[in-house]
Amino acid sequence: MIQSRTHNCNELRLEHAGQTVTLVGWYENLRHVSKNLGFVILRDFYGKTQIVLETEEMMQQIAPINCESTISVTGVVRERSSKNKDLPTGEIEVVPSEIKVLGKCIHNELPFEINFSRQADENVRLRYRYLDLRNPEVKDKIVLRSKIVSELRRSMTEEGFMEITTPILTASSPEGARDYLVPSRNHPGKFYALPQAPQQFKQLLMASGFDRYFQIAPCFRDEDARADRSPGEFYQLDMEMSFATQEDVFGVIEKVLPPVFEKFGTYKTASKPPFTRISFNEAMDVYGSDKPDLRISLKLSEASSLLGDCDFDGLRGRKIKAVVINDFKETRKFIDKTVEEIRVQSGKGTYWFKVDNGAFTGGISKFLAGKEAEIIDGLGLKNGDFVAVAAGDTLLEAQKTAGVVRKTYGNKIDACIDREKYEFCWIVDFPMYEIGEESGELEFCHNPFSMPQGGMKALEEKDPLDIYAYQYDLVCNGIELSSGAVRNHDPEIMIKAFDLVGLTKDDVEAKFPAMYQAFGYGAPPHAGIAPGVDRMVMLLCGEESIREIIPFPMNKNAQDVMMGAPSFVDEKQLKDVHIKITEAEEK
Repeated sequence: MIQSRTHNCNELRLEHAGQTVTLVGWYENLRHVSKNLGFVILRDFYGKTQIVLETEEMMQQIAPINCESTISVTGVVRERSSKNKDLPTGEIEVVPSEIKVLGKCIHNELPFEINFSRQADENVRLRYRYLDLRNPEVKDKIVLRSKIVSELRRSMTEEGFMEITTPILTASSPEGARDYLVPSRNHPGKFYALPQAPQQFKQLLMASGFDRYFQIAPCFRDEDARADRSPGEFYQLDMEMSFATQEDVFGVIEKVLPPVFEKFGTYKTASKPPFTRISFNEAMDVYGSDKPDLRISLKLSEASSLLGDCDFDGLRGRKIKAVVINDFKETRKFIDKTVEEIRVQSGKGTYWFKVDNGAFTGGISKFLAGKEAEIIDGLGLKNGDFVAVAAGDTLLEAQKTAGVVRKTYGNKIDACIDREKYEFCWIVDFPMYEIGEESGELEFCHNPFSMPQGGMKALEEKDPLDIYAYQYDLVCNGIELSSGAVRNHDPEIMIKAFDLVGLTKDDVEAKFPAMYQAFGYGAPPHAGIAPGVDRMVMLLCGEESIREIIPFPMNKNAQDVMMGAPSFVDEKQLKDVHIKITEAEEK
């Protein structure tokens, strides 16, 4: 036993009364009653136990020891006179005969109180993360993460998948985000890159003859932080299947994930297979988002023909989407606050009116005079309904704004959302191509390695913007857990797909040499997906920030303030890898 520990701090019960035991852990606090009476809380990984000091000698022995020191306590277990029903060990206490200091805390003051660390400033918490993790509330989320990952591994193995690790040092690849680059010492001027995902390697495994692969894969992307995205690195349940279709991938995920969510989740209900499937176009038109929260009952209604000719500049001649909320009881103050929240999130203004016995009141109602009957009939309105309105110069702009409207009102009004469950859906049939907002040129919409629906014939005969791909997203409660696709394993189709966005055969061979060559040696049809482990755990814990479920996360500025990363290195290290730091040029 560690330090001759006989029991942990969550183990002792009434049946242990009278036994001599040794406990080890952190000295959490002392409740000082008198010079010869005090109560110590001892905490370890497993829980807490009360230690009662009943002699002046013991009180003097504990006095010079700072809280959060590690100590060993040997003593006799006895029944407590005043029991603590909130503590598993609350029916007993230990009367010590010996206390030893194992690891001294030399600091008289802590940066925060351990049990209330979540109330501290986030950068302070991250600087002292090893103290933050002593908080049982914080620690338990990391413990849960470990259990979830273990369950995922077990389930994938049972489904016939083999866990294979792929390289961390690889070649830079254009996958949509910035690479983390690693300079080569032996090859001056050349760089490795940390993988944004094991995408090419897992497809090469399929070409190598492996049938079912998975790993809990570390991925590295130099991108900004968000509430549901950690900067720097993240982990995903990466999987790929040979001779597989979209249906095969769906079947595995729908079998593996719901039991994990039901077993470990904050909510005990998860969607049963098959998950709802929604095309990308339908998702945008009905929910205003390609990651809709299906727990929210609200849907978008087309309103361009009903409201587009009214005498209001914000709507006239524009594309319009409406969100109808039945039996609306909220105040004007609530409406104004929500409208402002939507404006901040979407960058767009929104409008509203209410139905009152066949008439319209509030918001833009005065601009709709004379059109009440037509609008009521067109939107199926009833007395007491509230109508939120979003407009845009394009249909997509109106849809996206209305999607924020739907999500914001839906989350704030209890009658519009069934919160206590995990609602999964598949978003399918993504467009293969789109016109880039910045470039104005044809670009891949989602994943350049996806198989176009219709294969070569579609690429040769269709307008590129009318081509759909075998691409799919897994969404849960409005959070995108992963993207996946049936892969393009045919070199000729691959060349044609890239040709449409202006990349030649030489470009493809140069950017993806191994994969292009491997597919020329008889590659199997294959498909895969990679649900994000961090986002999954965040959902299961009911946390809004992904940093809460990562053992040692970076802050919002991609800094590890505990370890001091990123940091400067000395000239010798730079010289070894043939790098020289120059001053940034002034603009």
